[in-house]
Amino acid sequence: MKELELKYGCNPNQKPSRIYMEEGELPIEVLCGKPGYINFLDAFNGWQLVSELKKATGLPAATSFKHVSPAGAAVGLPLSDVERKIYWCDDLDMEFSPLANAYARARGADRMSSFGDFISLSDVCDLPTALLIKREVSDGVIAPGYEPEALEILQQKKNGNYAVIQIDPNYVPKQVERKEVFGITFEQGRNELVIDENFFGNIVTDNKELTDQAKIDLAIAMITLKYTQSNSVCYVKDGQAIGIGAGQQSRIHCTRLAGSKADNWWLRQSPKVLGLDFVDGIRRADRDNAIDLYIGEEFEDVIGDEVWQKTFKTRPSEFTKAEKRAWLDKLTGVSLGSDAFFPFGDNIERAHKSGVCYVAQPGGSVRDDNVIETANKYNMVMAFTGLRLFHH
Repeated sequence: MKELELKYGCNPNQKPSRIYMEEGELPIEVLCGKPGYINFLDAFNGWQLVSELKKATGLPAATSFKHVSPAGAAVGLPLSDVERKIYWCDDLDMEFSPLANAYARARGADRMSSFGDFISLSDVCDLPTALLIKREVSDGVIAPGYEPEALEILQQKKNGNYAVIQIDPNYVPKQVERKEVFGITFEQGRNELVIDENFFGNIVTDNKELTDQAKIDLAIAMITLKYTQSNSVCYVKDGQAIGIGAGQQSRIHCTRLAGSKADNWWLRQSPKVLGLDFVDGIRRADRDNAIDLYIGEEFEDVIGDEVWQKTFKTRPSEFTKAEKRAWLDKLTGVSLGSDAFFPFGDNIERAHKSGVCYVAQPGGSVRDDNVIETANKYNMVMAFTGLRLFHH
């Protein structure tokens, strides 16, 4: 198959639309549904991301994409009991495969952003992973293959309209890539930069103790950023992205946005949130939205006098700023990656509030000394990679 006609492009008024190969065959097969233009953008970017994570870590990887940036990305490390609970999969009586763990982490990091995601899997989709996908609101999935039972489950989603794409894992794209904007063709070499533990050898801070887990987490951060719309910053802990700030014009806004998502991920693990007593039959998306409101500034929208009964059996007490700060102060061991240099130390100040201990960034700012000094103030380990990772 050299080309595949699509219903429309980014928007319904953008017709005709297709994906095609100038030479050779398309490296994909659509096994179910009718993926759209944006679905394929998410699928192909996500597939590159998980393939690189697998090569860098040796672990199965998954990512949850929305609007051509990842909402979450992770490798297949085991889930703790608390993580199973906050990812709404503690009720599943099954053994989680490494790939299922990776997807639960990728989807669970930022459930609000992942609603209606497109999933990419580094390995053949197995039954446990399909059972997780079955219960989530999602547009589709791309993987190098599907176990028969897994494919049968996925083909039942959305009344048979769920997009299931199989990609040839041996496909190698051309070294030069092109795209057209305003009738003008842009051309560049593909970003074939290899990110592994050797990528972080130039440590510029006083503290140079970069742990093995931090090397994995920093690799996850930088590979995730490689396929995130710039400017972008990524916080990672224990094998999964916990906060991604994408497409911001200012780097401090990237750092704040990603940091607030990382904070929310950690606050969801607090006893105060774990103890919320939801009404029976509440939908998963409504539960996610309620938690997001509860831990945010607009908590009265969900625990106020006239509204709390719609969501909770018993009225929760306010999660005060002091209580939240006390819990956030327990978060540590977080790794932070940036796709370009930090121009000011304020980014490091913000990162510190979210438990960051390890940082990787290109370096090269005229204020590098100030950034390093700020990292030293908090005894962080910071590596200069010397390489920018813009993606547009």
